[in-house]
Amino acid sequence: MARLTTTDRRRFRTRRRLKRNVETDRLRLSVFRSSKHIYAQIIDEKKGHTVAEANSKTLASKGSKLEQAAAVGKALAEKAKAAKVSRVVFDRGSYRYHGRVKALADGAREGGLEF
Repeated sequence: MARLTTTDRRRFRTRRRLKRNVETDRLRLSVFRSSKHIYAQIIDEKKGHTVAEANSKTLASKGSKLEQAAAVGKALAEKAKAAKVSRVVFDRGSYRYHGRVKALADGAREGGLEF
């Protein structure tokens, strides 16, 4: 039997905690971080479709990666408000709540999302 890596363990642990919260009619804010860009989307688990999305690739924001992540969070919050979504569950995946992931979450909170 193969052992799980630390990243896989963190991803599964996060996922297990989220499953409980998604059942309370909250949508899921999922984050993906690559070496150059950061992507975020709000997903309706029950219907199986994406409600809103934003990423640093399409935004014309300049600055450091932290500033770009905060801009993505704010843009996502604006799109979520347009779709009448205010409460979400934050799915950081296997990423630690630190750096760009934290900056995106803070930007989304500034934009008006509650999680």
